[in-house]
Amino acid sequence: MAKATRMTKQKKVILEILQNTNCHPSADWVYEQAKKLVPDISLGTVYRNLNVLRDSGEIIELNYGSTYSRYDGKPQNHYHFYCEKCTQLFDVAIPVYQGLDKMVQDTTGYEVKHHRMEFYGLCNQCRE
Repeated sequence: MAKATRMTKQKKVILEILQNTNCHPSADWVYEQAKKLVPDISLGTVYRNLNVLRDSGEIIELNYGSTYSRYDGKPQNHYHFYCEKCTQLFDVAIPVYQGLDKMVQDTTGYEVKHHRMEFYGLCNQCRE
């Protein structure tokens, strides 16, 4: 179980930024938004707080093979679509298939706590 940590002003601002966007931003984007609300915040503080929020399960860190991670302020299990052309990341509004965890457990004997699934291809804008 994740260790409880104090909710500092900086951490609260970062969490609210992530919870109020659908763009799955990078740490640099979060930093630029946070500076508007906390002018003296540092990039290091943003990175540290993103790690703490991730470790506590309040956000999800997503990595798609690029040099930077993206962050999702919606930690509930859900699926994503990654556009291979424009690199945008979208939430996929379908129910999470709960039977998949049980199927993997029954097949392998592994204890599955959750799963993550991404779809890859071209978004509607890039297909045009």
